[in-house]
Amino acid sequence: MWVLLAAAGLCTELALAQSPKFSYPPARKAELTEELFGVKVSDPYRWMEESGSAELNDWLAAQGRLTSGYLGELPLRAHFQKRITELWNYSKTSIPVVEGGRLFYRRNEGLQHQSAIYMREGFDGRRQLVLDPNAMFPDGATALADFRPSPDGRLIAYALAEGGADWRTIRVRDIANGRELPDEVKWVRFSWLSWTRDNKGFFYSRFPEPPKGQMLHAALGGQAVYYHRLGTPQSEDALIIERPDLSRGLLAAWVPRQGRYLLIRLAEGAGTVNRLYYVDMGDPERPDVKAPVKPLVEDDGAEYTALGHFGSTLYVKTDENAPNHKIISIDLNNPRRETWKTVIPEAKDAMRIASLFTGQIVVEYLSDVQSRLAVFDAAGQPQGEIPLPDAGSVTAVGGQRSGRIFFEFSSPLYQPTVFRYNPRDGKVTAFEAASVPIDVSKYETRRLFAVSKDGTRVPFFVTARKDLKLDGTNPTLLHAYGGFSISLLPVYRPQVVAWLELGGIWVSANIRGGGEYGREWHRAARVEKRQNAFDDFIAVAEHLVKEKYTSPAKLAIWGRSNGGLLVSVVSQQRPELYAAVVSGVPVTDMLRFDRFTGGRAWIHEYGSPRNPAQFQNLARYSPLHNVKPGTCYPATLVTTAEFDDRVVPNHAYKFAAAVQAAQPCPRPVLLRYEQKASHGYTPTQRWIAELADVWAFAAEHTGMRRPALAH
Repeated sequence: MWVLLAAAGLCTELALAQSPKFSYPPARKAELTEELFGVKVSDPYRWMEESGSAELNDWLAAQGRLTSGYLGELPLRAHFQKRITELWNYSKTSIPVVEGGRLFYRRNEGLQHQSAIYMREGFDGRRQLVLDPNAMFPDGATALADFRPSPDGRLIAYALAEGGADWRTIRVRDIANGRELPDEVKWVRFSWLSWTRDNKGFFYSRFPEPPKGQMLHAALGGQAVYYHRLGTPQSEDALIIERPDLSRGLLAAWVPRQGRYLLIRLAEGAGTVNRLYYVDMGDPERPDVKAPVKPLVEDDGAEYTALGHFGSTLYVKTDENAPNHKIISIDLNNPRRETWKTVIPEAKDAMRIASLFTGQIVVEYLSDVQSRLAVFDAAGQPQGEIPLPDAGSVTAVGGQRSGRIFFEFSSPLYQPTVFRYNPRDGKVTAFEAASVPIDVSKYETRRLFAVSKDGTRVPFFVTARKDLKLDGTNPTLLHAYGGFSISLLPVYRPQVVAWLELGGIWVSANIRGGGEYGREWHRAARVEKRQNAFDDFIAVAEHLVKEKYTSPAKLAIWGRSNGGLLVSVVSQQRPELYAAVVSGVPVTDMLRFDRFTGGRAWIHEYGSPRNPAQFQNLARYSPLHNVKPGTCYPATLVTTAEFDDRVVPNHAYKFAAAVQAAQPCPRPVLLRYEQKASHGYTPTQRWIAELADVWAFAAEHTGMRRPALAH
């Protein structure tokens, strides 16, 4: 029987040397061991799962003093704070949502805490401020998480999230006079927000109210779709669909522009397979929201993403018998499976985005992780491609009901810009284009490939100076994600320029687990095949070293969320390969992840720690349970946030405590805790401060220095 030594190898009194500079705050080790499927598992820091305890608060405060003191003294910290602030200071605009002839979109003037919502009357109308969260919440502590204008463009429903948490509260505002309606809809999470075409209410998804004091930690279950009619209390909202028989089911509903049908997606957790339902509400001006829910797909064999409909013909993007996806049509008057038709067949490139416009279908394909936009008519006949400004990434497509096709384009050296394409004349023009304060002429991005352990070809992108010398001395920051079929596109990040200016290299790797090459690329690193993602990442790092882009002493790695899990694992499997690791909001306890908030939704991706075979696989790589005392780990910075209710902070707490106790080298192991922030939201100025900390930490441990004439 083998024993998992969690959190710095409990059950040993080995005294490990520490530099006096890193005298870590003591973390109590409880004598707690469980036997799971014949394996003894120690969990000495489980007390850190009790958020708000005095003991934990004191430990976090001491960790904060240590971390802020260390980071504040780093020689490049002030430089990165100043330079990233400058680089971030440009206007940012989202793709507009068009309703009632009005264009609604987000815009940030540069350094505002959050983007505000603006409106235009038509394409050439004057920009008007509709909702400014910066005025509502000057400290940025509450996030404007979502919004949706009513079909007539007169009302706006918007969602607020305290600290940017996943829990949201929906309110409604009259745009003409700025008056708040009395409506308040609570306990909304993982939800779409969609109005009926009569402007009298909207559909949303919610969970039961969690136990008092457990809002940020309690395991989720029992999500359902409701309809809220304006002017009525939430307690009277109509229940549309619930599935208590599917405990991990996530439900989302939306109404396409014609307004007759309600389309409902049910996914068993955060996986890519789902079921599909619809409701025929009849007359859009008098919709029957209580009409029966009818199934289109009642099994979990593939992905079915409804795009919208022309008349009674529904268009769906699916990977059923098409790993790279195809588009099919379903006649809702006769939706039997044998009547389904293929409209756009599977291609050699992965279909990532598909959007339905008036008489047209726009599809984004990924060709070795670079985007191309193809246009088809409603019958699936090719109508050409939309020209893109450069090789790079289309990050979003939208603008339905506008007569234009809007898309956002970006690349590592091209700032995110929203463009509008006019199908009538083929012209592409920028929508509120921004001028980014950089000169990119000195830099270039190269698409390269590494070969993984099993021979798989793994793409990655290197951005650096054009005159880069391949001598192994370049400070390099390697970033990846590799999970949940999420494609890590090569896009512009303002902070990267600050790294490049000091001679650094930025690398983004497209490892298995993502969706860059369709369904099979994702499935090749799910559950029992998870190690493939780690092997791919290691292969990219080894390629960078072999080709002398960098060396282990000059290589730092960074990932967030599932990417935080990734870098935590590879820093344990190959600690000698990296100088520094930054693990952001990471999943690290793979034996208990399913017990908190939405963790059960990840079982489809990771496997279940309550399944004997899957438990064994999870235990093999779980970062918390593979910390080995006496191993010299890279310099490590673990970051988390107070309101992170997606990956609860105790993952970061326990892992940081474990590595601190195990580290025999004078390389620091630090925990950075951000208050009034969440998994994906931090007000701009504090996010810049966090990035400056991360960059300064990586720079310090890769030997980056500021040349005398550097910016």
